[in-house]
Amino acid sequence: MNAPTSSLLRPCTWVYLLLMLLTFFTWLVGITGQSGFGISMLVLGLSLLKGQLIGDYYMGLKRVTSFWRWVIVIWLTLPGSLIGLAFYLTYS
Repeated sequence: MNAPTSSLLRPCTWVYLLLMLLTFFTWLVGITGQSGFGISMLVLGLSLLKGQLIGDYYMGLKRVTSFWRWVIVIWLTLPGSLIGLAFYLTYS
């Protein structure tokens, strides 16, 4: 059973609002035509953060054993690192 919260919004609602804010920020970066290596890494980092939040709160992996949490971390980090490396090689 979940512990009662003193806030009006549940943690998943806060995470949902944060995901919406990060998505809006990413959209804003794209619509304004921002570019460059730093911007690319920022957007990539935000997408990895969003993936981790989804894994923790919506897939229910926040309270499971470390093995399953590491699967998600590796699943996010490996492609993220390869994409980051591709951007790095392109900009250098």
